[in-house]
Order: sequence, then structure tokens, then C-alpha cells
Amino acid sequence: MTDFMVGDVEVTRVVEWSGEIAPARFVVPDSTPEVWRDNAAWLAPDHWRPASDSYHAAVQTWVLRSAGRTVLVDTGVGDGRDRPQIPLFDHLATGFLDRLAAAGVRPQDVDVVVNTHVHYDHVGWNTRGGEDGWEPAFPNATYLIPAVDQRYFAPENAHRRRAPRSEHERLRQQGSLLVYADSVAPVLGRTVLWEDAHRIDGNLTLESAPGHTPGSSVLRVRSGGDRAVFVGDVLHSPVQILRPDCSSCFCEDPGQAAATRRRLLERAADEKELVVPAHFAGPGAAEVRRDGSQFRVTGWGESRRPA
Repeated sequence: MTDFMVGDVEVTRVVEWSGEIAPARFVVPDSTPEVWRDNAAWLAPDHWRPASDSYHAAVQTWVLRSAGRTVLVDTGVGDGRDRPQIPLFDHLATGFLDRLAAAGVRPQDVDVVVNTHVHYDHVGWNTRGGEDGWEPAFPNATYLIPAVDQRYFAPENAHRRRAPRSEHERLRQQGSLLVYADSVAPVLGRTVLWEDAHRIDGNLTLESAPGHTPGSSVLRVRSGGDRAVFVGDVLHSPVQILRPDCSSCFCEDPGQAAATRRRLLERAADEKELVVPAHFAGPGAAEVRRDGSQFRVTGWGESRRPA
């Protein structure tokens, strides 16, 4: 668990899983071997494992305590799920809810659940298995899901998506139907489907950030003089801070994702927002500044831990 403050907002990270996922340039296809190798001193071992040339990451939930309420940002993969599109996460048993409890959060204590987008590793713990099938894991929470993603991934709209061009795409589309059935549909009765922007409280605002998925979003935190932006999968690796034009292999629209990434990095650098991606291991959050027309990491989120 990692704790830091953004003004009056307390942030705690609860990790569901961490490890090597795939070759680095499978995850960030347009990146070069040189950008990984030349930055090995700080990419390894948290973000890259040179011996296997593997992308290393975490699946995690960010717990925000803001204005007297407990807010979860993304809910990981979940236990016991059919995930044929990525066998690594098929039928997990992680003890995540116990780790959440160790952070002082019981399921009934959660007021708001934010899904930055509807991918399997961001909505899994929306639900848990019950006597009658999948049910909301956080019974008192309001779930916030981008309306664009809900429509895009809804089974009745599957015919609008392009035909899969590879076995990898076929498995992803098959998997998205399973994800919707076990992790999205069961919470729709407790869900606010929002578009463009949505204010949670005086500190927290959701904003659209499309590209990774059509409804991909970010959560901005503004409290006192501090700023942070929880960017979901706009960034998968710090390499994309150095090379913003390089999208991940998981992006639905790589070109739009790259444009969104650059726009968000520009604002983060100019407004000194702490950048908090969904999957960075290690400290989990980065301080980003301009480096000519590009960007660089100047510090990590651990520098904002409370005394």
C-alpha cells in the first residue's frame, strides 16, 4: 500500500496483482529498443525487466478519501472470472478484498466506485460472486461509468464494432462480452452513466479522455494548491511519457489515444499535476515536466507522502 496526500485528499493504493505481462514492445509496439535500454537505470525493475525484456506492471485500485467519502478508482480484474483473452488473469484468487480491508476499507464503507473505462482489469471487483450469481461488491456505492463505453461494450451493440482482424482481436471481443456480463451489467442499477464531465465533489472531477477506449476518462483532483490526475490507461508505461506518440497494443484508437496523451501531459507539466496511471508499479505516480517539445519524469509520488 502507498499513501500520499493531494491537498486534503488522502490517497491509498491497494495492489491486486503485479508482475511481468508481455514483451515490452508487444505492449508498446511503436517504442524502440533504444528508449527502453537508454532509460534502464530508472525503468528497471519497476517498469521493465531487462533480462526478459518484459513489461512489468501492477493491477491496482486507488482509494481516495475526499470530503468525508471513500472513492475507489478502478477495481482490477476480480477473482474467479473467465478471461480467455488473457490467461494470466483467468480465474484469479488474490485476496484483494482482504488487502482493501487492511487499508481500512470494508465493502460497505465505499461511497463511490469510478471505472475510468470498461476494460477487464478496471471493472473486475465491481462485483463478487453471490448465491444468485454476480452482485455488486460494494453494496452502498454509486458506480460511475462513462456512458460512451457502456454503449460501446454493451452486447446489443457488438455488431457495430469492426470485425476482428486477428485471433488476438477475436479473443478480446469475446472477452469483452464476458466482462460486461459479470462486471458491468450487475451494477447498472447502481450506476450513473456520465458524458463529457462529471463532478463527484469539490475536489474530484471526471473528464472524458478518449482513445484507449471510446469513453476512456481521467479523474482530476484539485485540493488547496495541489493537483493530481488519475489517467487510467492513457499511460501504460513511463516510456510513453518520453514518447507520447507511442500507444499501447490495447488502445482501440491509437491515434486518438496519442493525441489525448500529449494533451494530458502538457496540462500536467504546466499545472504541476501529479500523474497517476492505473498500472505503474513502484511508487505508482510520476511528476512530469516539459523537456523541450517532449517530457520527462522529475520525481515520483512517494515524495508527497504525509509526515
